[in-house]
Amino acid sequence: MAGDDHDVSGGRKKNKYAFACAILASMTSVLLGYDTGVMSGAAMYIKRDLHFTDVQIEVIVGIINIYSLLGSAAAGKTSDLIGRRYTMVLAGIIFFLGAILMGLATNFVFLMVGRFVAGIGVGYAMMIAPVYTTEVAPASYRGFLTSFPEVFINSGVLLGYVSNYAFAKLPLWLGWRMMLGIGAIPSVALAIGVLYMPESPRWLVLRGRLGDARCVLEKTSDSKEEGRERLLDIQVAAGIPEDCTDDIVPVSDKNSGQGAWKELLISPTPAVRHASITGIGIHFFQQASGIDAVVLYSPRIFEQAGIKGSDQQLLCTVAVGFCKTIFILISTFLLDKIGRRPLMLTSMGGMVIFLLMLAVSLTVINNTDHTVEWAVALAVIGVLGFVSIFSSGMGPIAWVYSSEVFPMRLRALGCSIGVAVNRGVSGVIGMTFISIYKAMTIGGTFFMFAGIAAIGWLFMFTLFPETHGRKLEEIEQLFGTYFHWRSTLRELKQKEARALEAQDA
Repeated sequence: MAGDDHDVSGGRKKNKYAFACAILASMTSVLLGYDTGVMSGAAMYIKRDLHFTDVQIEVIVGIINIYSLLGSAAAGKTSDLIGRRYTMVLAGIIFFLGAILMGLATNFVFLMVGRFVAGIGVGYAMMIAPVYTTEVAPASYRGFLTSFPEVFINSGVLLGYVSNYAFAKLPLWLGWRMMLGIGAIPSVALAIGVLYMPESPRWLVLRGRLGDARCVLEKTSDSKEEGRERLLDIQVAAGIPEDCTDDIVPVSDKNSGQGAWKELLISPTPAVRHASITGIGIHFFQQASGIDAVVLYSPRIFEQAGIKGSDQQLLCTVAVGFCKTIFILISTFLLDKIGRRPLMLTSMGGMVIFLLMLAVSLTVINNTDHTVEWAVALAVIGVLGFVSIFSSGMGPIAWVYSSEVFPMRLRALGCSIGVAVNRGVSGVIGMTFISIYKAMTIGGTFFMFAGIAAIGWLFMFTLFPETHGRKLEEIEQLFGTYFHWRSTLRELKQKEARALEAQDA
C-alpha cells in the first residue's frame, strides 16, 4: 500500500502512517526526559540563588515523580473516558502550565506548586504514550515502535543537559529559570500535533465505534487483510461477535472500564495476576536499580568522583545524556529481532556489573586522601556504562513489556499502575539519595543498587514469558504458568532439534 516504507530494523516493509503516529505520541515523553535532565543541573543554581538546603534540593528534584503518581493514576481512567488522543493533549497543556510556574518561582513553596502541576502532566504523558503506540502498532514491529517513548525520554534528558550548559552563563537569578521555563515550548507544539493523530482502534472498539476503528486499522496495518484480521481479534477480545459488520454497536459497562479495579487487583484470575506481577514488577526494578539517582545527581556523583568545577561536571552530564540517547538505538532495532527476554536479561546483568564498578571506585576515592586516577576513570566508565547498558535494554523494555502484557480491557488501568510504581520509586530515590549516601557512603549506596539489580535479574529470568512477535490478543494466553525459563529452554531445544532435522533432510 502507499503507506509502506522499508523497515531498516527488520528487513520488511513498514507502515509510514503507524510510524508517524508512534513518533508523535512518543514525543510526549520528552516532557519527563527534559525535566529530569534539566533539573540535575538547575538544582545547583537554584540552591545558590534561593539558598536551599540539601534536603530542600532533594525534595525539589524528586517530588515531581511523586506528584506524577496522581497523573498516572488518573490517566488510566481519563483515557478510558475521553480517549488516548485527548489524554495526550491534556498532558501537554498541564505540563505547559507547570513549566511556566517553575520558571516564575521565587521561593520554595512557589517552586513546589510548579513541580506539582508539571508532575501531573508528566504522569499523564508517561502512561498514555506507550499504551497508544502499542494499540496502534502492528505486531510485526510493535516492539520497535513501542520503544520510542524511551527514545524520547533520553532525547529529553540530553536536551535538558544541553539547556543547563547553554544557560549556565546567564545571571544566576535568570539562568535556572530559563532552564525550567523553556520546557513550556515543546509541550504546546506536542499538544497541537497530537490533534492530527487518529484515536486508538482498540479504544474505538471498546466504545462500539467499529466503523472508525476499521478506518484507523486500514491506515495503520501493513495490508487491508491484516487490518481486517486485527479488527476481528479486537472484536473477539471485546466480546463483540466476529460477524458483526455494523459501524456502531452497543457496548457493556465492562468494556467501558467498569469493574477493572476489581478484576485487576481484588479478584484477578491466575493469568491476570501473573500479568500484573510482571507488568508492574518490571517498572519497580527498572527504577529501584538506581537509574534516576545517576541521571538526577550525575553532577554530584562526578564531584564525589573527584571532578571539580561546575563546567566540567555539566560537560560530563552531557556525555551521560549522549550515551543514553545513542545506546537506546540498540534496543530499538533489536526488540523485534531477538525478543524481549534476551535484551532485558543482558541489560540487567550488565547494570549489575557497572554498578559494582561504580561502587568500588567511589569507595576507593572516598577512602583515599590523594587522587587515585584509575578509580576516577573507573567511576566515569561505571556511570557511562551503566546508563548505556540501561538504555540498550531495561530502559525501553519496561515500557514495551508492560504495555503488552495486560488484557485489552485492563490495559489502560494496568499501565497506569505500572507508571505510578515507576514514578513512585523514582521519586523516593530522588528525594532520599543525598541523605542515603551521607548515611551509608556513596559507594555503599551503589552496592545496594547492584544488589537490587541482581534480584531483578532473577525475578525476570523466572517469571517473564517472551512476547515477541505475538498479537496483543494472544499474549494473555502466555500468563498463568510461572517459571518461564523452563519453557524458554524447551523452545530452544525444539529449535535445535528442528535445525538438525533440516540438516539431515
